[in-house]
Amino acid sequence: MISGVNNVAKLYFYYGAMNSSKTANALMTCFNYQEVGQRALLCKADADTRDGVRTIRSRIGLKQECILLRELVALPKEEIKTYHCIIVDEVQFATEEQIDFLSDIVDFLDVPVMCYGLRTDFQNRLFPGSERLIAVADTIREIRTVCWCGKKAVCNARFDSDGIVRGGKQILLGANERYVALCRRHFKLGMLRPETEHV
Repeated sequence: MISGVNNVAKLYFYYGAMNSSKTANALMTCFNYQEVGQRALLCKADADTRDGVRTIRSRIGLKQECILLRELVALPKEEIKTYHCIIVDEVQFATEEQIDFLSDIVDFLDVPVMCYGLRTDFQNRLFPGSERLIAVADTIREIRTVCWCGKKAVCNARFDSDGIVRGGKQILLGANERYVALCRRHFKLGMLRPETEHV
């Protein structure tokens, strides 16, 4: 545990279904800090290697270099204190211990931490990192997106050529070629598109 100062900083968890612009929001937040001359440190969970080991990239083309969450944990606390904000992408892949470390940064170093990620996996079960954040975050906000029907999307459906995949390992990296955000009803019905047969 880190020990130290009185805190006014907060631990934020911004969650949303696939394609809700979580990464774009993280990158824009970093840009906003930097634009006013403040230091923001971007990092991501180690498991996210889709766009390179130390690159964060959004679907709309924004990208920036970052460090890994395990590297943040290893930084000296005096160095962490030089930042005005820590921004973590793909936080659902973090361990419980890493989330607790992020809360220590807020509580004892007085540096705000903004986390972006999925709340649940393709079976609507909480990721360990997200579950811990729901328990300890000061502020939890949803970044909304919509299902093909226009209703709010809350489910991250994994699919293949046969339709929605209902079983398998929790972490399987992918984007639009493997996942789609659906409302709960169409997730239950297995309807990836209006013309899809019920599974």
